[in-house]
Amino acid sequence: MKAHQMYYMDCHLAGRKYYDADIVWDYLRVGQKLRLERETDNPHDPYAVQVVYTKDGEDYLIGYIPRNENRDLAGILEMGWTEMFDCRISSINPDTHPENQVRLTISIKRAPVATTKSRK
Repeated sequence: MKAHQMYYMDCHLAGRKYYDADIVWDYLRVGQKLRLERETDNPHDPYAVQVVYTKDGEDYLIGYIPRNENRDLAGILEMGWTEMFDCRISSINPDTHPENQVRLTISIKRAPVATTKSRK
């Protein structure tokens, strides 16, 4: 049996207290799917990757992939492989420092199987 995903990386959610995480905090759950978006015009980090939560069709920037862990991921996203990754919350600990409250696991999704038609 083939795996549906392959582990890529774990990290904390950087900048959690500076963005929209408090607005949606009560909705965030372990296993929650999040979206990764490349932010090419970030003045503080040339490899910035946003972590976005969507609720009722509205997007909330809840933080970033840490700057010391985002360079390769940013490059892959810039190449247009945005649907390649599955980002999910792996743990939430509200009793620790805000930078350590949310942990993320990022996996690479299996590519769809291409079907070929046989020639006659």
